[in-house]
Amino acid sequence: MQTRATPATAIPLERFNAAPAEDAAQTLLVCLHSHAWAHRLIAHRPYPDLPALLAAADEAAYDLSPDDLTEALAAETLPALPEGTYAAAHTALNAAHAAYESRFGHVFVICPADLPPDEALDHVLTAIRSRLANDPDEERLVTAEELRRLAKTRLSNAFSGARGTARPATDDPHPANPTKPPPP
Repeated sequence: MQTRATPATAIPLERFNAAPAEDAAQTLLVCLHSHAWAHRLIAHRPYPDLPALLAAADEAAYDLSPDDLTEALAAETLPALPEGTYAAAHTALNAAHAAYESRFGHVFVICPADLPPDEALDHVLTAIRSRLANDPDEERLVTAEELRRLAKTRLSNAFSGARGTARPATDDPHPANPTKPPPP
């Protein structure tokens, strides 16, 4: 799962709409590290409500170029495993991630929204093994869709104040690229 830090409190949409472009970009880049995606969303402000922002984010994610996807993937990190996970599970997941990165040249991403924590590890291992059989072009499409879903989940969490449903191992791998939270 990939999990990123979200603000402890919800970001008011009104503040995001009125924020300087640089501050708004910081908020968005925490959700998906694509400058093209963030700039497109900033250019279409103000948003009347969260569903409008999420719809715009979805649309902008569909339009990401291969270079934009590469930029976003470079900021993703490997997922952390839930506390108390057996060493064998760590070994299996690390091996699967290494095989995936070797084959495709980037980290494995998956959006585990609505997945119970006790099913996350099995889901991730099954998905990564299955996706290793994809050809690179097919996997690029799957990865783009997972990034789109992650961005939407992260945006929703940031603006609604909800903590991510992602569990350590699938929503945003361990946060290796900490990004500063948006200013209050």
